[in-house]
Amino acid sequence: MIKNNFFGRDQYLGILEKRCLGLKEGYRQNLAIIGDELVGKTAIIHRFLNRFYDNRLILIYLEARPESLSSFARRFTGVLLYNFLSASDIPLKEDFEFLLGKSERFIPKTTQKIRDILAAAEKRKKNNIFTELLSLTESIHQETGKYCVVIFDEFHNLEQAGFNNLYKDWSKLLITQKSTLHVIVSSLKFKAQSILSKNLSLLFGNFEVINVEPFENKDSEAFLKDNLKGLKLDKGLENFIVHFTGGYPFYLKLIGDSLLKSDKAHLADVLENMLFDSSGVLNQRFSNYLRRFFDSSSENDLVSLLHLVSSGRNKIKDLAHVLKKTQKELGNDIVRLLEADTVTKSGDFLKINDRVFGFWLKFVYQEKLQSLTFDAQNQKNKFRGHIEEMIEEFLLAAQKPVSLRLTELMRLFEDETFLLERKRVRLSHFREVKPLELNSKNLKDALICRSNESLWIMAVKREILTEDDVADFAKECKKYRHKLQRKIIITLAEVDANARLRALEEKIWTWDANNLNQILDLFYKPRLIV
Repeated sequence: MIKNNFFGRDQYLGILEKRCLGLKEGYRQNLAIIGDELVGKTAIIHRFLNRFYDNRLILIYLEARPESLSSFARRFTGVLLYNFLSASDIPLKEDFEFLLGKSERFIPKTTQKIRDILAAAEKRKKNNIFTELLSLTESIHQETGKYCVVIFDEFHNLEQAGFNNLYKDWSKLLITQKSTLHVIVSSLKFKAQSILSKNLSLLFGNFEVINVEPFENKDSEAFLKDNLKGLKLDKGLENFIVHFTGGYPFYLKLIGDSLLKSDKAHLADVLENMLFDSSGVLNQRFSNYLRRFFDSSSENDLVSLLHLVSSGRNKIKDLAHVLKKTQKELGNDIVRLLEADTVTKSGDFLKINDRVFGFWLKFVYQEKLQSLTFDAQNQKNKFRGHIEEMIEEFLLAAQKPVSLRLTELMRLFEDETFLLERKRVRLSHFREVKPLELNSKNLKDALICRSNESLWIMAVKREILTEDDVADFAKECKKYRHKLQRKIIITLAEVDANARLRALEEKIWTWDANNLNQILDLFYKPRLIV
C-alpha cells in the first residue's frame, strides 16, 4: 500500500493503486497519464513503483526512447525478467543472460519465447515483434498466475523503434489481454490525445485519461518549504515563487535549490542567473526549445506570435490585426503551436503553457533581439528592473481585498469567451461594476456587474462554503429579474458536499481560487495565492 504524503499527488497514486489492485479481481482499466513536460508525471510513476508491492503483480516500467528494434526488445525482456525474479529470494544482477538463466526453471515456455523474439529482432524481422513482446505477459500469467502492469513512459517514442503497424496491432492486444494492465505516459498532450482518439480508441480495453496538473497552491508552498530546508524566506516572496512557477515542481525545486546554494542571494539574483545569463540553466533550456521552430518556413511568424502572446496581446482577433493576417492564416500558425504543446487555446484567447518560458520570451529573448547596443550590462539592468517590477506588482496586488481585485478584473472584459472546465463562458463587457450589499451574515463581499445583455451577481467567501450560504445567496439573487443572469460564488476554502448540490439546483456557479486564477492569467494579472 502507498503511504506518506507526496505533495498533493495522492490522487494520482491512488488511481494507479486502485487500477492495479482491480486487475487481480478481474477488472482491467488501462490508463493514459498525460501532462506538460516538467509537471512531474515520471516522478509520480517512480514514487508509485517504489511504494507499491503485491507479489501477484509484476510491474514493468520502460522509458520509450529512439532506439533499434533489437535494443528495445532486449530492454523490455530484461526489465520483465528482473521484476519477475524480484519477488524471489534470488540475489539479482543486471545481467541479461543471468536473468534469463535464473528464470528458465520457473517460466520455461516464456523464456523460450524470449529467445525466439530476440533472435527475430536481431535479424530485423519487424512483423509482430511488438505484439510478441507484449504477449510475454500473458505467457507468464499462464505459467504462474501472476498479472503484469506494463508502463511505457513517453510512449509515443515507440513509433521510432521501427515497429510495423504499431497502433493497429497494439489495439488488438488491448482488447484481448485480460491479465495485463497497460499504462502509457506522455508529455506531448496534443499528440497523445490524437493517438488515443484515432489509433487507440476502442470499445473494450480503452484508456482512462488522467491529466496531471501542476501543484495546487498549498502543495507548491509545502514543496518549496521542503526544498528550502529551513531557510527563512519572506511569505510574500514565497507566494510570488508559487505564482511565477505556476506550480511546476521542476521550477520550484530549481529556484529552491538555487536560493539554498547562493549565500544570502536575493530572489532577483537567482532569477537573473537562471534566465538572463547566457550560461543560465533556463536561458539555455528555452533557447534550445525555441530552435524547434527555426526549421519552419513560418519561423518568424511563429516566434512573433509567441512574443505577442507572452506580452499580453493574446486575443486571437487582436493577433490577426497586429500580424496583418486573416483569421485562417493565423489559424495555421496557431495549430503549429498547439501541436507543439507550446500554447493552449481557450475560447478567444491564447495562453503560453509554460509561464516561466513566457516571461523569458518577453524579457530576455525579445529584449536582446530589439536591443540597439551590445551593452550587456545595460540589458542586464533592464532585465533586473523587470523582475523587481513584477515582484512589486505581485506584492501590491496581494495586499488588496479580493473584492477589489475582482472589480478590477471585471472591468477588463470585452465580450470575449474562454473555456472553464470545458464550458464556454462569455466575459461580458460590463458598463457597471460596483459593490453589492447582501442580506447574509456570512457573505459580505459581493459585486453586481451589468452589461446591455446580462447581469452577473458575485459573492466571495473566504471560509468553507455551506448550504446555508448558497441558500442565502440564491434568495438575494431572486430580487433581480434579469433574464440573462449569472450567479457566482467564489470560495477561497472548500465547498461542502451539500453546498455543491444546492448550488447545482439553484444554477449557481461555485468557483475556487484556481478558477479565478485561470481568468487572471488570461489578462496577465497576478494570481491569487491563498
